[in-house]
Amino acid sequence: MDPALKTMIENMPERTGKSLDQWKSLLVSKSFAKHSEAVNFLKKEHGVSHGYANTIVTLSKNENRAPEDLVAAQYSGKEQLLPIYEKLLTVVRAFGSDVQVVPKKTTVSLVRKKQFALIKPATKTRIDLGLKLREKETAGRLEGSGPFGSMCTHRIRLTEAWEVDAELRAWLEAAYAEAG
Repeated sequence: MDPALKTMIENMPERTGKSLDQWKSLLVSKSFAKHSEAVNFLKKEHGVSHGYANTIVTLSKNENRAPEDLVAAQYSGKEQLLPIYEKLLTVVRAFGSDVQVVPKKTTVSLVRKKQFALIKPATKTRIDLGLKLREKETAGRLEGSGPFGSMCTHRIRLTEAWEVDAELRAWLEAAYAEAG
């Protein structure tokens, strides 16, 4: 299990008032058609922060799948993209111990107090990195959000690990700072 996720789960009772198992039991008693409905329920009805609510709902849906299994499934047949994914994680983990890596079925969210980035193996040869950067103009490889819609403000298409360069690190760090 990712150390940041493990820490988040360990801190959950103190930060949210319930353990992960207690939250899962609560969600099982409800019926939500969409992920966002469950997240909004936890935020509005129970005062849970977005990061914790998203993690609770994600882990509730994927109860029988460990985060590593979710990542492995995302990169099945796309193993050549794993060096890019690993390099992105190395970069963001260096920002601070408050970075949470939250695997989902098709993406991996990078969260501080809020989600600041999203990693998605978009094709067999490309990772799309979504960033939340307010008031940053699109230019060059920093594109509009594309398929990420409102989850992110920008997208960067990555096909090689060397593309995780100083410029990209600066954008990631800016998104991380805005999420704090």
